[in-house]
Amino acid sequence: MQLYNSATHQKEEFVPHVAGKVSMYTCGPTVYHFAHIGNLRTYMMEDVLEKYLRYAGYDVTRVMNITDVGHLSSDADEGEDKMLKGARREHKTVMEIAKYYTDAFFADCAKLNVKTPDIVQPATGCIPEYIHLVETLIEKGYAYVAGGNVYFDTSKLEKYYIFNDFEEEDLAVGVREGVEADDNKRNRADFVLWFTKSKFDDQELKWESPWGIGYPGWHIECSGICMKYLGEHLDIHCGGIDNAFPHHTNEIAQSEAYIGHPWCKHWFHVLHLNTTSGKMSKSKGEFLTVSLLEEKGYDPMVYRFFCMQSHYRRSLVFSWENMDNAATAYNKLISRIAALKPDSGEPVDEAVFASVREGFVKAMDNDLNTSLAVTALYDVLKAKTNDATKLALIADFDSVLSLGLLDRAAALRDKQAAESAAAAAAREAELAAAAADPFVAEILQLIEERKAAKKAKNFAEADRIRDYLASRNVTLIDSSQGTTYKIGE
Repeated sequence: MQLYNSATHQKEEFVPHVAGKVSMYTCGPTVYHFAHIGNLRTYMMEDVLEKYLRYAGYDVTRVMNITDVGHLSSDADEGEDKMLKGARREHKTVMEIAKYYTDAFFADCAKLNVKTPDIVQPATGCIPEYIHLVETLIEKGYAYVAGGNVYFDTSKLEKYYIFNDFEEEDLAVGVREGVEADDNKRNRADFVLWFTKSKFDDQELKWESPWGIGYPGWHIECSGICMKYLGEHLDIHCGGIDNAFPHHTNEIAQSEAYIGHPWCKHWFHVLHLNTTSGKMSKSKGEFLTVSLLEEKGYDPMVYRFFCMQSHYRRSLVFSWENMDNAATAYNKLISRIAALKPDSGEPVDEAVFASVREGFVKAMDNDLNTSLAVTALYDVLKAKTNDATKLALIADFDSVLSLGLLDRAAALRDKQAAESAAAAAAREAELAAAAADPFVAEILQLIEERKAAKKAKNFAEADRIRDYLASRNVTLIDSSQGTTYKIGE
């Protein structure tokens, strides 16, 4: 399997630290608000990666943190804590906000068929681990105390920037334009490991520490949680591309300084979902959520399908027109699958199964190319084989893509069967009425004659029949299910 590594800027053969086992870490949400669909694109693609690794035979352990403290609004070390901002906005406690939006996040994930990771750890649950990490970094000379806070000293590293190419002198320059300087830092690129009241007096969540009452920095949380559950060797670290710097850069710095050897082999970053006006963001007022998609009539699976049609390393532009196109394509795909007969009793053709499956595996082995994997689904429908083989292949592919194909197809099949049964019952009722009433029998006969006239493109005759029935106070009602009638007003 070839997978792009953000740390080396190239596709590489994926080889885990321990043969057959994969340790995987996902940067989870900061639960101060709903996740927007741009956030959820990242979680969907990480979900596909995990499921494909399992599909390929690996034993995967995936850990996700929930950030409920320490994430400041600038993503660096300035601004206010996002959790405090959310609590103030809704007049609730930080923990009430965290619980509500954690539940909302996983509800959205369920709607999008995103599997819950094996281990989900709120940041507030690992304070002793963070304190131990910080103490060790101070002992090793990688961290210092200034102004009551503890900072990581980036000047002690041979290489700080991992995912971008910067000049070394940039270490002494501000990490973000427009960010107020922190005079406690020795270098502008240094970052906070532990905050005390000298930073924020109104922080709701605080803990005792060797440096005073305070709380952990955002970056130390992921290192502490990851090493607690996955040890000192990590195979894959995932996140959105906006996490690469400074968050993941700082994770690498503090983790490798702590353990004394390379930490994570592979970095997997998903690019942004943009709107036509730019990057999607919660700070721009109304933002797009799964609930909003549902309110506008879209099945969440349509959004997942929309994302699967693009590569995770390409920025994707969201528009309602694009969603409409995705909905049309998805519904047509479901209709074609629903037309397959699940109870044919035919055996699966193993040779065809293996041959067609190769296309799917080739696509996914090539840096998780979900766009070509979706194409492989259409190849299944075009394959010259029986329905049992096609359905087995669709189930196999969808164990990774998780587009809900067989469930939606079964629901459509049931709906069509119910409509057919209802139409048959209505027809029987009409025939019974016709037997009892000559006028009804005449109406039904004329409806059939009109149908034949329209099929023969004799529209004048079809109109004549309609007008004749109208003159006798009978209104014809045409629909995709056929023609019915109404007598009187």
